[in-house]
Amino acid sequence: MNKQTLAATSLAVGATAGLGSVASQPRITQWYSRLRKPAYVPPNGVFPIAWTSLYTDIAITSATAIDRLRSTGRRDEARRYIVALAANLILNAGWSWVFFKYNKLGASAVGAVVLAASSADLTRRTAAADPRAGAALLPYPLWCAFATAMSVHIWVLNRR
Repeated sequence: MNKQTLAATSLAVGATAGLGSVASQPRITQWYSRLRKPAYVPPNGVFPIAWTSLYTDIAITSATAIDRLRSTGRRDEARRYIVALAANLILNAGWSWVFFKYNKLGASAVGAVVLAASSADLTRRTAAADPRAGAALLPYPLWCAFATAMSVHIWVLNRR
């Protein structure tokens, strides 16, 4: 794997994590703790572990896919992959702002649906470039689908 590609995807994913954290950290113990939540929502301590694992996975599998596409002469496909990755990471960080910073439960539920679809598309693109990397990225859309179910359910439970 090209170190520069991995550095670029790691930087992008790290920026996403940082931007999401800025929106959510101070709000978790206040507003979030007062929300009604379904019984299947994991304890707060699960989220940083899950997201750290997923962000690491995204950085590595995306670097692998981009390098594979470039090395096989599919430069246009590599560029489209990078655009899809950037869009996905923007949606990822944006969700935290909509949910935690602005407390927009309905909009965050819609955003979660879009993020889950984007994550599935990114996984599809990754698998097309490198099947093993695509398989390794599969937990990301699965987690996003679970997060979508949580977001929608929290919205339903807390509608006024």
